[in-house]
Amino acid sequence: RVINGFMIQGGDAESRNAKQGVVLGGGDIGYTIDAEIGIPHFKGMLAAARKADNVNPSKASSGSQFYIVQGRRMSKEILDLMENQKGIKYTAAQRDKYIRLGGAPDLDQEYTVFGEVIEGLDVIDKIAAASTDPQDRPLKNIPMKIRVAKQ
Repeated sequence: RVINGFMIQGGDAESRNAKQGVVLGGGDIGYTIDAEIGIPHFKGMLAAARKADNVNPSKASSGSQFYIVQGRRMSKEILDLMENQKGIKYTAAQRDKYIRLGGAPDLDQEYTVFGEVIEGLDVIDKIAAASTDPQDRPLKNIPMKIRVAKQ
């Protein structure tokens, strides 16, 4: 699923070789991963998708579905609002990164961030700009290949 200005999502167990028009997003692999919440959702962050709080109060992460944050550049006022609404206190460096690079602070404290795009942030924008159907699925499949870089 692709939502321009927000995120791109993949990893549905049923998405590989799925025909165009098939609604995706509900497939799973039969297990979840414990939540590890705390890292901000700057542009390029890789995070685990999950089911809604009403059926998943522990915020356990999907075992396969993930998203890459695109988001938008934030203003000081929006960050102030997020801090007040969510009880978060961003550091000066975090605020600067949201203002300069962008992201989705409304997702902070809700999802597990476990990685980061280190090359090709422009590719996120290209994928996010794809035309989509009413369920946010791209009209043409966009396969993703991910390489893990260990530190």
